Amino acid sequence: MVVIKTQNEIESMRRGGKILAGIMEEIGEKIAPGINTLELDKLAERLVFDNGGKPAFKGYGEKNNPYPATICASINNEVVHGIPSEKIIIREGDLVKIDIGMEYKGMITDMARTFPVGTVSLEAHKLVKATQEALNQGIAKIRAGAKLSEYSEAVESYVRTFGFSVIRDLVGHGVGKILHEDPQIPNYRWNVKDIILKEGMTLALEPMINEGKFRIKLGADGWTYITDDGKLSAHFEDTVLVKKGGCEILTRK
Repeated sequence: MVVIKTQNEIESMRRGGKILAGIMEEIGEKIAPGINTLELDKLAERLVFDNGGKPAFKGYGEKNNPYPATICASINNEVVHGIPSEKIIIREGDLVKIDIGMEYKGMITDMARTFPVGTVSLEAHKLVKATQEALNQGIAKIRAGAKLSEYSEAVESYVRTFGFSVIRDLVGHGVGKILHEDPQIPNYRWNVKDIILKEGMTLALEPMINEGKFRIKLGADGWTYITDDGKLSAHFEDTVLVKKGGCEILTRK
């Protein structure tokens, strides 16, 4: 069931999204060769609590294997949900994907960015830029009265021009009162019943794009997804508010 947000809920998400964007910026400034991903997680958790929020990811999932951290930190061929660890050291040339969600005044916003570390390969650079622009191309299609498939088609059409592939096993989602709300939001063309976007919907749009084939697999920790062919993956995400004539990006400063 799609949830339409009230003005008070929207204002909480608007404020929370701007705070979250600032937190992501601080995390990005800390990313450098020699830093371990647990250091980034500790920084993120401190910033979330200092700004009056709560981590949306920590403790999420089934009781026997809840997610243990504030951020997801995924490197190179890791797609999403990488668990931070002091044993995982960031190196020159890495692609570091940071995904973070925060509850603020009872409402959740969610965002992700891919950070190239130092000098990366030409293909890695192209992948990051293509994924970032694919999100922008998709966001440009979001407005009250539009079909959700317009977003999906825009994302896939753009990245295919570079020879990259869109992951099919993971999708975006509604967000707000809980982390994962309806609707599910594929980043590729799909053949199920379409959804007409309505004013007041809040969506977490998140292209996950692979350098190689679209297939992925789940790692031994039960959380981290990796590319099946070992090639690179990139991830960008923003929370947006559907409005008449367009949308408002809540997770950008």
